[in-house]
Amino acid sequence: MKVDIVSVNGQKSGDIELPESIFGIEPNEHVMYQAVRVYLAHQRQGTHKTKTRTEVSGGGRKPWKQKGRGTARAGSSRSPLWVGGGTIFGPVPHLYTIDIPKKMKRLARKSAFSCRMKENNIIVIDDFSFADFKTKNMVSLMNALGITNQKTMFLMPSVNENVVISSRNIPRLSTALADKISTYDILNHKKIVIAKSAIDVIIRSFGEMSNQD
Repeated sequence: MKVDIVSVNGQKSGDIELPESIFGIEPNEHVMYQAVRVYLAHQRQGTHKTKTRTEVSGGGRKPWKQKGRGTARAGSSRSPLWVGGGTIFGPVPHLYTIDIPKKMKRLARKSAFSCRMKENNIIVIDDFSFADFKTKNMVSLMNALGITNQKTMFLMPSVNENVVISSRNIPRLSTALADKISTYDILNHKKIVIAKSAIDVIIRSFGEMSNQD
């Protein structure tokens, strides 16, 4: 499929052929759901923990004698029934790791790209850089592209420090490497702006050959 290439001034500067196998498939909603579920699960630290009665300090002495007081028997002041006692069946540290096949991960990313393409929310821009890192540089670029008030992600072929630093103070704007993008990142941003040379990086990340090779 042919897509217009936009200059940093917001004007059409040419076009580029994008592979249908990545940007033009029928999105698989269930696979995208699975990929997002895995991504969010992996963000959980799993370090939650409460102490059981054996881990709470104190309570080594029997509070009172076994018989003769007319009260219930008690062997420790750290019983879960007491204030300051341990917790019964409390949370313990564990991993939330979920594995899905590589083919499913790739299909989910392709589905996400195709979703954004169908919505006309993917913009291919000429390769660009900034002479210095100033927020106004990125603000001017976003104004030219008409995406100022929309949640946007710029996909770059490699790390560009000036672009990254110029972007980080702008709300609802993110930058990422084109081959490190996840299904969640694509779906979590309405507009995806891809640098021209990042297209080949995306294609190679799927193990496919570029039409320009």
